[in-house]
Amino acid sequence: MANSLNDETGFDEQLPEASEELYEQQVFRIDPGQELMRIDKFLVGRVEYATRNKVQKAIAAGRILVNGKTTKSNYNIRPADEIIIYSHRERAGEQVIPEPIPLPIVYEDDQVMVINKPAGLVVHPGSGNPRGTLLNGVAWYLQHKDSSINEETLPRFGMVHRIDKNTSGLILIAKTDSAVTSLARQFFNHTVYRRYIALVWGDMEADEGTVVAHIGRHRRFRKLFDAYPEGDYGKEAITHYKVLERMHYVTLVECRLETGRTHQIRVHMQHIGHPLFNDDFYGGDKIVKGTVYTKYKQFVDNCFAICPRHALHAVNIGFKHPGTGEDVFFQSDIAPDMSAVIDKWRNYALSLKRNAVD
Repeated sequence: MANSLNDETGFDEQLPEASEELYEQQVFRIDPGQELMRIDKFLVGRVEYATRNKVQKAIAAGRILVNGKTTKSNYNIRPADEIIIYSHRERAGEQVIPEPIPLPIVYEDDQVMVINKPAGLVVHPGSGNPRGTLLNGVAWYLQHKDSSINEETLPRFGMVHRIDKNTSGLILIAKTDSAVTSLARQFFNHTVYRRYIALVWGDMEADEGTVVAHIGRHRRFRKLFDAYPEGDYGKEAITHYKVLERMHYVTLVECRLETGRTHQIRVHMQHIGHPLFNDDFYGGDKIVKGTVYTKYKQFVDNCFAICPRHALHAVNIGFKHPGTGEDVFFQSDIAPDMSAVIDKWRNYALSLKRNAVD
């Protein structure tokens, strides 16, 4: 399989289809018979499109490790060494156009920003959304704080993970190249703590559990993803869940991500028979559990109107601060539309319980 070092800092620029994490690694394990050789020369001979300059810049940025540690361009590789390249995964040729978009900033310092993203806001510009995204707003905000940041420099750092357009909650932005490197490693090594709250259809059988199933593009419908519990298609995905509250026909659950694949929680919950409430991609935008009575149908339609998107909120994020090395943790309140629909279901469940007692 060909590897590539396509941009100036040594990272592949093709965005992965099935991951919300924008970094992944290429690994070389040095053969026992390998003669001593400078690492930059070694990689130029084995990585497609690599040049000595690109490799040296990647090493200087801390994105090439030897045996888990940063290295220097003149390091001589030895038998049994493990070389890891952290790959940049942004779309080639994109420009981020600064736009004045409101940013609910939860925290900011010289290394990172934590933003409480509202539902409906796309995170990253793409072919269908070149403007009006969170990153357009970040570009505007940072430019007005630091005139040295421009459309050319911003896309090369910042986005270390994503959440879906209609998912609300916390998203982490790196403000420096060194912060990108640190946070990218943490995401890849699954040490970033991410906790979501989801409202799902049905009364979940177990109080807690773990879903392990690869996630990849749906074989027929390319806009969707699907779970593949057997075989190697797609990418490994692990979601831990815990029931927080049972409300008869729906359940409020906590989901903790061990991996970060596109639509992971949505796909995994559908896979175990509990699609997210009002998830129009994965079957949650119709009555999945309940009664056939007209009054119930009207109640559900009212709930859909209150929360007109899948009921998922990124409530917590925790990581090791790239500047201080301290563990930091952030929390946000559940978005108002989702909170309102949870209250509505809670009251409905209480009324059913009262009626059963009467």
